[in-house]
Amino acid sequence: MGETFKLRDPAGAHYTVMVLLYIAAGYSLGWLGLFQSHLLLNVLGVLALTHSMLIAAYLLHDCGHNAVFLSTRGNTCLGNVLNWIVGSSYGRYEDIRYKHMRHHVDNYDPVAWDYRSFLQQRPWLNRVVRAAEWAYIPAVEIMMHTMLVVAPWCIASKRDQRARVLRVILVRGGILLAVLLASPLAFMLYVLCQLLLLSALRFTDCYQHNYEVIFNLDEEGATFAHKGDAEYEYRNTYSNLLSNRYPVFNLLVLNFCYHNAHHEKPTLGWYRLPELHKTMYPKVEAQTLSFKEQLRSFHRHRLARIQAEDYGADEVKQSLREGRAVGVDALSFLTAF
Repeated sequence: MGETFKLRDPAGAHYTVMVLLYIAAGYSLGWLGLFQSHLLLNVLGVLALTHSMLIAAYLLHDCGHNAVFLSTRGNTCLGNVLNWIVGSSYGRYEDIRYKHMRHHVDNYDPVAWDYRSFLQQRPWLNRVVRAAEWAYIPAVEIMMHTMLVVAPWCIASKRDQRARVLRVILVRGGILLAVLLASPLAFMLYVLCQLLLLSALRFTDCYQHNYEVIFNLDEEGATFAHKGDAEYEYRNTYSNLLSNRYPVFNLLVLNFCYHNAHHEKPTLGWYRLPELHKTMYPKVEAQTLSFKEQLRSFHRHRLARIQAEDYGADEVKQSLREGRAVGVDALSFLTAF
């Protein structure tokens, strides 16, 4: 047991303990706030629950890189717990890790399901999705997370997970049904938390890369032109800091926004990334994006981003300055297909 949960970086133990306590406290108190009859407590509950799930998602990502514990088993154990907290437990942690490792090793964004073609073949659904996205509802991400539930019946490589997904539906569905019966308001507020979570994750993902999306996640023996090309990886990776002047704000996304530093040393703990980012100057300056430009583009291109036809073919920083960068949806590390 001791070896299983031996920290990769013992000197950063206090950071690991603090983030775990934050997730536990925020998640517990957040749920408590949803059940209260006072509006302010409801608002605080939504904020606490949403942010604790957001931090859990990014810590899950660190587990996928074996950045928390030395052993794969220890990271897998924690990753599985965090996967339930985040609400993406319909997909296996092992699949989340595999897909994300492919992203790092192949220098592409490999997926198994093309939602864009799916929408193009169903004009009525495309109209619904476009209307929802116009209203800032993350419909594409909702569709991707719904696919997590139905993937074993739609994607050949996931067929052996049918029994597991049914068990997750039974447990998680039972809990959510109990919440709905106990307090319809708490249930609706939890739905709001999930929508805010998906929106926050998507914003952070949106401009971090300019890789090509390819639909060969399950294809054996596929070749990749940029696999192992460190220079290509660096040039097509962007650090989208929430604040360059006040680094403390980057903790809101567990420093996931120091993305060039993360790709430089993927097993480095989240609390070490700002220091590494500094050592990468002045070169990393060309890869560091402006928060205001990202926010403006995220708003302006929310409908164009559904198809994201130019993703992988445009230099992101210059495009953001000129108001052209569209970004990308549906590449969350939580949707493992």
